[in-house]
Amino acid sequence: MPRRALASDNWAGAHPDVLAALAEANAGHALAYGYDEWTERAVGAFRAHFGEGAEVFWAFNGTGANVTALQACVHRWGAVICPETAHIATDECGAPERFLGGGRVLAVRTPDGKLTPELVEPLLHGFGNEHHSQPEAVSITQSTELGTVYAPEEVRALAEQAHAYGLRLHVDGARLANAAASLGLPLRAFTTDAGVDVLSFGGTKNGAMLAEAVVFLDSALARDFRFIRKQSAQLASKSRFIAAQFLALLEGDLWLRLAERSNAMAIRLADGLRRLGVELRQEPQANELFAILPAEVIEPLQETCAFYVWDEARSEVRLVASWDTTSDDVDGFIAELGRLLRA
Repeated sequence: MPRRALASDNWAGAHPDVLAALAEANAGHALAYGYDEWTERAVGAFRAHFGEGAEVFWAFNGTGANVTALQACVHRWGAVICPETAHIATDECGAPERFLGGGRVLAVRTPDGKLTPELVEPLLHGFGNEHHSQPEAVSITQSTELGTVYAPEEVRALAEQAHAYGLRLHVDGARLANAAASLGLPLRAFTTDAGVDVLSFGGTKNGAMLAEAVVFLDSALARDFRFIRKQSAQLASKSRFIAAQFLALLEGDLWLRLAERSNAMAIRLADGLRRLGVELRQEPQANELFAILPAEVIEPLQETCAFYVWDEARSEVRLVASWDTTSDDVDGFIAELGRLLRA
């Protein structure tokens, strides 16, 4: 297995500052289940970014954050509308439907991983009809699974549409930091200020070891969330160790610097691919990009740098830069690809 990879930002280790924060939090005893000083400080850090009304809860992983957040929005007879590429539709093994206890995920085909009001509108029907699942939430991913980014006005349009029909807007923010770095905007500009009701905030893909959060921007939704989280097996007893990681990321600008670095490495990678004449699905907006490679070079290229084949029929591959991806990693990948293309 290659030591360096462009397969996923989940493959990267934790940033040294995060590890140092964990070691510091490991001294002595502390109250369990979130009643510790680290959690109090970390919640304050989240509120500095998302607003004083934000309610913040830790989760172990992105799937746990998503399914618990959606349980706060959707009844057992409800439905969540999302892009067909969304993790809740494709990569969470049916967990949303299982934990919703009968609720449905309605996946919409999109050209770029992004929902629009026009794409959502045909699914907004059947309200009050007992024979139909009731649309109760719209879920988007920021940045998307295809590496695209919603502008604040795009999020706001979806929020206004959802609220007009009585739905909630959820954001899967596993790469929310990358979106902020791409947009050059504070986190609240395309979440709190754009009408988002609840979001999953990811730390694991951006320098943390094990740190995800559910952030309610409509605090009324958080009323029963302590029970939802516990029943969904997402309550950490030693919560200080999740909180300490978020403190390392959010009390300063480490979260942003790491996201900026991974985005920059994706742009460097795209520049190198273009020089080789490789076709890209779209210009990278965050830290993921998708490229069409000759089928015969994929396997030998994977021997030197791991990555995933996204669409085998099209020879389309996904390349993901991480917080610790270096210029040498990118340049070495491009050099090897160039050699294989010339062979």
